[in-house]
Amino acid sequence: MFKIKLNGGRTMEVPEKTFWHTTSHIMAQAIKRLYPEIKLAIGPSIDNGFYYDFDTDKPFTPEMLEEIEEEMKKIVKEDLTLERFVLTRKEALEFMKDEPYKQELINDLPEDAELSFYKQGEFTDLCAGPHIPSTGAVKAIKLLSTSGAYWRGSEKNKMLQRIYGISFPKASQLEEYLNMLEEAKKRDHRKLGKELELFFFDETAPGMVYWLPKGFTMLNTLIDFWRGVHKKNGYQEFSGPQLNSSELWKISGHWDHYKEDMFVLTDADGNEQALKPMNCPNSIKIYQSKLRSYKDLPLRFSDVDVIHRNEKSGQLNGLFRVRMFRQDDSHNYITEEQIGSEIKSIIEIAKYLYSVFDLEYKFTLSTRPEEGFIGEIETWDRAEQDLKNVLDEICGEGNYDINEGDGAFYGPKIDITMKDCLGREWQMGTVQLDFQLPQRFNLYYIDKEGNKKTPILIHRALFGSFDRFIGIITEHFAGAFPTWLAPVQVKILPIADGHVEYAKKVMEKLEKHGIRVEIDSRQEKIGYKIREAQLQKIPYMLIIGDKEIEANAVGVRSRKAGDIGQMQIEAFIEKIQEEIDDKTR
Repeated sequence: MFKIKLNGGRTMEVPEKTFWHTTSHIMAQAIKRLYPEIKLAIGPSIDNGFYYDFDTDKPFTPEMLEEIEEEMKKIVKEDLTLERFVLTRKEALEFMKDEPYKQELINDLPEDAELSFYKQGEFTDLCAGPHIPSTGAVKAIKLLSTSGAYWRGSEKNKMLQRIYGISFPKASQLEEYLNMLEEAKKRDHRKLGKELELFFFDETAPGMVYWLPKGFTMLNTLIDFWRGVHKKNGYQEFSGPQLNSSELWKISGHWDHYKEDMFVLTDADGNEQALKPMNCPNSIKIYQSKLRSYKDLPLRFSDVDVIHRNEKSGQLNGLFRVRMFRQDDSHNYITEEQIGSEIKSIIEIAKYLYSVFDLEYKFTLSTRPEEGFIGEIETWDRAEQDLKNVLDEICGEGNYDINEGDGAFYGPKIDITMKDCLGREWQMGTVQLDFQLPQRFNLYYIDKEGNKKTPILIHRALFGSFDRFIGIITEHFAGAFPTWLAPVQVKILPIADGHVEYAKKVMEKLEKHGIRVEIDSRQEKIGYKIREAQLQKIPYMLIIGDKEIEANAVGVRSRKAGDIGQMQIEAFIEKIQEEIDDKTR
């Protein structure tokens, strides 16, 4: 929430998105003042700021952005009141006769929709609102960037020009935010991915990552850690096909609700197939592979198969938004009586996983969508109440957010949002309660009385996906990964050629203990080698010279602590193994 100051010194609290949405109107008003021929599209708030799309044949230049920003500041000084009014459809179309995109939006709204407008000075925009009372509360503005954006996100439509911006009620807040952006640029996972030789993207496979050996080592280390935690908690891992018949997706309901986001093809026999965008139908097939008893439940099937989603090219964003990734997936089959205990068990696993990476997190309950959901409302109500009961117990009543209407089409869910070291929030884990798919696939188990009963299905992913999570923690740690996860844990730095043979023996000892190690045997000065290892963010460097060989030791230098001094090899191995096993150091 932002605290804003109004005329007369009165203050009020408003949601950030309401504040930013008003600023998008201020930007549109400034542009219409400066360039009246430009046509308006849409201007929503987003998680961090706002944007507005404009139809103009001339891309916005940095000089134009400065000019627009100055005009916005004038509008702020004018302290214009925002006034809401409503028009009939006929009146609205006439009012927006010079704005074709607004007319299209009006025509696409339901016949009974209320057509509301907001006016500030000479400028009026079609908008559902809400807004802050006046423009004067916006004390700090910065236009950040421009990009192309297809109208309504479709490549079939015209390319518009988008301007992104941010605003705050205080100049100090803007300064703090801009400093955070500069730090975020240094931490950009796409930049660090190349510099640290972890991964890269190429135009030959848009939205699909090339994992380099070091990055793939880290990915597998993360997966192995995840596997170990889940094995201890009674999860069984499986693997299923990458390609499934359209019939499977039609039964699950994904064909009707998700087809446009799937890669669909026809096989040599003319049968329609789709690359799987999620794992749940394959998990169901595993469940169906044998008769299940109440004694088998909870039955927890996990998998890390590669999945594909046909994301629009304009929405791809490094590891954060890709077309191919590995979900840290599980589907848990339970009885109705096990709902509370199973969800609590899942939340405990999530809390442990996040604590290892020192990430803050919060829970949000997402409820039934207004349209497109499957199943009976009574079932949805019961499922939502079950989740509320668990969150009330875990978080305390009212100590979690509720996102009305944002549930999956088959059931309500608990979303887990994490915050990184820069204060940015990321949607990561999700726990989804599903009464629908088990019924659609006629799943059953045999209860104590020998009768068939339908299980309840919990869909859950805690990292979200391994790929995206690596992108997030790359920025969170600025590439300086904790020792247990670092692709190279130790770099051995012999001072001269005569020290290389001993360095190789040290390397063999470390590798026998499963420590990931490299030798820098180049004919370079030791200071240069140290700087190179530091740039690669290696947790430990072992310096080897005549003194170390004579003492059968190594000179230890830490990424965190600097020069530690000489240690016996066995003592160093013990030290680093404790750190790797601890994981939280």
